Amino acid sequence: MNQDIQNYNNSQAESDQAICDLLALEIDKHLPEAENKIWHAHPVWFLDGNPVVGYSKLKNNVRLLFWSGQSFEEAELLNEGSFKAAEARFTAIEQINTTDLARWLQKARDIQWDYKNIVKRKGVLERLK
Repeated sequence: MNQDIQNYNNSQAESDQAICDLLALEIDKHLPEAENKIWHAHPVWFLDGNPVVGYSKLKNNVRLLFWSGQSFEEAELLNEGSFKAAEARFTAIEQINTTDLARWLQKARDIQWDYKNIVKRKGVLERLK
């Protein structure tokens, strides 16, 4: 695991750290080609420079965010923001269904909107895949 991401996870409370560790391990397992780093203070994975998935500790939970998640057509993922992002939130490690997570990560690879160039396109998203 990327040391910066491990440090982020280690800085969380014990139950949140367990959630973060499992998310990082599963993301690395299913997106081994993805670059990962701390971006805007949170762990994020990128495919060809395009952010696809990340997580962050919020006040009462850990949020798993898929940048193109609204296009996944997954009822368990809730729309987030005014672009194409969708999220799942966890308060306990037992809430993470790794089968669902694996499917979502496959969709993160297969369904992508171009966030890498959103500023250049003045807020307009174009579908990559």
